Amino acid sequence: MKLSKMRLLIILLLIFSCRPKEFESLSSQINDRPVEITEIKFQTILDSAALNGSILIFDESTNQFHSNDFEWSNTGQLPASTFKIPNSIIALETGVVDSDTSILKWDGEPRRFESWEEDMTLREAFLRSCLPCYREIARTVGLERMKEMTSKLEYGNLKFDSTNLDLFWVQGESTITPFEQIDFLRRIANSDLAISNRTDEFIKKIMILEENDSFTLRAKTGWSIVDDHDNGWFVGYLTIQDSNYFFATNVEPGEGFDMDDFSRIRKEVTMAAFKALEVI
Repeated sequence: MKLSKMRLLIILLLIFSCRPKEFESLSSQINDRPVEITEIKFQTILDSAALNGSILIFDESTNQFHSNDFEWSNTGQLPASTFKIPNSIIALETGVVDSDTSILKWDGEPRRFESWEEDMTLREAFLRSCLPCYREIARTVGLERMKEMTSKLEYGNLKFDSTNLDLFWVQGESTITPFEQIDFLRRIANSDLAISNRTDEFIKKIMILEENDSFTLRAKTGWSIVDDHDNGWFVGYLTIQDSNYFFATNVEPGEGFDMDDFSRIRKEVTMAAFKALEVI
């Protein structure tokens, strides 16, 4: 059956009246998509330090990702002690710990490091990366609440049950990518997590690693060892005036690397990358 001229005209008008809005929506989506810029100078920094891996930096003001290796930045690794960020949030949200100054008691048992062998506040436990402290927090939170909260926070791909509740972030099959780390950090910085204002305030205070006239650095290191294979993190964000710069560095020792330097080198290469971008 042939369409009447009037009906055909109405259909054509409807089609063309919708097209500009569709094109505008598509254009907006394209423009909102972050740009990925490969940084050879980041690779030079890692090569000079005898490290393999990636440095991933996100400039929120320009909507740009910078990295030497975007494939590595999309690869999941054990969260290691970077999980102390969400674990602190979970402790505060569940009431297991009341505030950043709440005291975590030492049970008197020998610990790996002398700095762990004393009572300390939550913030001190975070800065000293006290694994026994956070294992106790996880056990007190319990399996069901931990599952509920990690799902709510949308942090990586975590796999745990009652058998590894207090170690799943350093052992097992849990993973998070550098891109996922930055997504989580952005939600912290922009207060987009489904948490109380009180917890939001405490976690931003707990995470401060360095503060000076130029910037505030909120960050956490992480280090996992699986089958003698070392993997290290340094994740966080720099606040300079009103701008935030997010980073997730994930590295492994290369040939000839001195493992005595692994604790400090993750921060050093990250800050070198910021200097290469002339951010600091």
